[in-house]
Amino acid sequence: MEAEIVSARPLPVAAGTMVVVVGPSGAGKDSVMSYAARHFAGEPRLGFVRRVITRPPDAGGEAHEAVDAVGFAARDAAGDFAVSWDAHGLSYGIPRETFGQLASGMTLIANGSRSALPAFAEVYGRLKVVLITARADILAARLATRGRESAEAIARRLDRVVPEIVVAADTVIIDNSGALEDAGDTLVRLLTSALARSD
Repeated sequence: MEAEIVSARPLPVAAGTMVVVVGPSGAGKDSVMSYAARHFAGEPRLGFVRRVITRPPDAGGEAHEAVDAVGFAARDAAGDFAVSWDAHGLSYGIPRETFGQLASGMTLIANGSRSALPAFAEVYGRLKVVLITARADILAARLATRGRESAEAIARRLDRVVPEIVVAADTVIIDNSGALEDAGDTLVRLLTSALARSD
């Protein structure tokens, strides 16, 4: 497993809730989050975090802000990220602006990493963890369909299937082995509950 480097920028506890979605590659995190985003379109109290990633803008998957490695390192050093981490040869950053959004009472949803959860817990006072997973055979089939990696690389990713939830946070597990609507509706209900608690 490739080592992941994580950093965090502690700030005062915010009023809103950060919902961080984690899970193994192939579990369908982007699809489930997109389903929820469509449901909550136009809801001003809820926002989906746009990550900064050292990945081309046309690489597929989530909508992200693309930067090169040099630019990412400069922004990280300048404190532009609330949380940042490295995984699978890429760098990921959660913008510092999330603190202001949470302070205003918003509920935010971010695509995270299991190894970065301690850093999320350090900087976000109200944290909910959503682990999206699926059966191992489904994960392997989805990764093969993407066509981004060799069979050996897929095998290495599947070695990380066992969740490494190592923070004392409110955690919900969503199985996305079946229909997307089932997992998507579960996330929608969870976010609806989070919004109700913020009222």
